[in-house]
Amino acid sequence: MKLINKIKTKQAKIGIIGLGYVGLPLVIEFCKAGFQVYGFDIDERKINLLLEGKSYIKHINNSSISEILPNFTPTTDFSRISEVDCVIICVPTPLNKYREPDLSYVFNTGEVIAKYMKKGQLIVLESTTYPGTTDEDLRKILEKSGLKAGVDFYLAYSPEREDPGNKEFSTSKIPKVVGGFSSSCLEVAKALYDQIVVRTVPVSSTKVAESVKLLENIYRAVNIALVNELKILFDRMGIDVWEVIEAAKTKPFGFQAFYPGPGLGGHCIPIDPFYLTWKAREYDFHTRFIELAGEINTQVTYYVLEKIIQALNENKTSIKGARILILGVAYKKDVDDMRESPALKLMDLLEKRGALVDYNDPYIPELPETRKYKKKKKSVELTPDNLSLYDCVVITTDHSLYDPDFIAKNSKLIIDTRNLIKSKTYQNVLKA
Repeated sequence: MKLINKIKTKQAKIGIIGLGYVGLPLVIEFCKAGFQVYGFDIDERKINLLLEGKSYIKHINNSSISEILPNFTPTTDFSRISEVDCVIICVPTPLNKYREPDLSYVFNTGEVIAKYMKKGQLIVLESTTYPGTTDEDLRKILEKSGLKAGVDFYLAYSPEREDPGNKEFSTSKIPKVVGGFSSSCLEVAKALYDQIVVRTVPVSSTKVAESVKLLENIYRAVNIALVNELKILFDRMGIDVWEVIEAAKTKPFGFQAFYPGPGLGGHCIPIDPFYLTWKAREYDFHTRFIELAGEINTQVTYYVLEKIIQALNENKTSIKGARILILGVAYKKDVDDMRESPALKLMDLLEKRGALVDYNDPYIPELPETRKYKKKKKSVELTPDNLSLYDCVVITTDHSLYDPDFIAKNSKLIIDTRNLIKSKTYQNVLKA
């Protein structure tokens, strides 16, 4: 095939739509492999920073951007889609306020591509979604161009598997699952990803590839729900769930450690399961197990809230008017990613009950607006004097930069949801 030959000889031009935590690492890998890459985004701030050789994602340094600029063209001009041979879609797929899939970003992107696409192009969707999105919904939008999938253009799905901040498994080291609308679509898509990843894993259809991503994250969501439920039970029984997990994971087979927290965060695990539960209704199927896990992971934030209120009461302090410091608003340690962070929800719940809430996060100096929350706050400096001002310090993210002894020695009361402070000698620390 002509396109496969262009890919293998690095003559194919690559277009990546959406330059966030998924799209930007892909840009870097394709540029490093010797391809000319066009990066498309509607955010002019991102484009301007990239043109200056600067990164806006913590785990991607400026040099990684400046080094690829000879091969990289960041732009807000989507008409330039007509200049590329392969288009990869990496846009958000959130939930709406009714916890239903919001595929507006994918569908709007499809409409834009349809205006400018040309015969022989490969279009790949990477955004997490329900089975059928690629070969049913997106295909129909793209075919408004007058071109037919599998005949005039190639269509595929390859789920993103990014883990921001993971130094062991970067984009190129993670095997890539690929499903095509047809056998020729699969062949072209596999040839593309073969250029940048350690191994491609071809599957029989786009629906299978879409389901793979959902299974991966539902597996994690369900197991996290299990340990969150056990955390609440063991707390009543006077048992430290963290000690239980550490002992259980010494078993060399049949057990994988998952850890409790203040709720689920990140773009994938809190959201992806609901894409499948929503699609399941079309088949008169109720995904009870998945929905129960979602319910538990949602309620654990309220459990943490109650632990804070109880601990304050025991210190003869009312939640109304209490000064509370949240430590860490990133959804996991050592990243600047706060998508769906449970810390934001906890902050909101505390403020609704009259608490005065500040936060510290070494990677997020100022809270940006999110779809759900619009809080104008700046990170408070961690000093002995500042810590001593708060009635309660709540650890919601266990950043490596946090010194557990320093925090414990200078705080009146601590609610630790991440087991950051492992020493049992501090009487002012409660696990939640």
